[in-house]
Amino acid sequence: MSLSTPDLCDTNEGDVACAEINFFGYGQKAAFRGQIVTIKAFEDNSLVREAVAEPGAGKVLVVDGGGSRRRAMLGDLLAEKAANNHWEGIIINGVIRDVDEIDALNIGVRALGSHPMKTDKRGEGRRNIPVQFANITFTPGHFVYADNNGIVVSGHNLD
Repeated sequence: MSLSTPDLCDTNEGDVACAEINFFGYGQKAAFRGQIVTIKAFEDNSLVREAVAEPGAGKVLVVDGGGSRRRAMLGDLLAEKAANNHWEGIIINGVIRDVDEIDALNIGVRALGSHPMKTDKRGEGRRNIPVQFANITFTPGHFVYADNNGIVVSGHNLD
């Protein structure tokens, strides 16, 4: 099934939530979908590093970085690890770095923008908890769909 978030919204009206802001797209996958895995961490991507090292087929990593634009929650090395471990995509309420390198990878990434500064590595944050940003809740185990039109979340698989 090809992915179109407008079509998902039309055919599932009242059953989906749509992000109220559009994120910039990176990576070779313009559209991606999968079961939600979450991380909540502020300017520390230690948990992102752990997550992308795990098998990710059929999953999308959703990172609530608190909207920070001062430290990149994802760079080329972690994005490459995620692609190699078959993650469908990564959505970040924050920024990334190494944009050109990430654009060459077979993964979809959505973020608020880019910034060259890396994060601190303090091992802080929480994993697999509901996170909220863009006026929607991303609940672990639910499903997310992203394309160039936006991001849609559903409590069940729409495929």
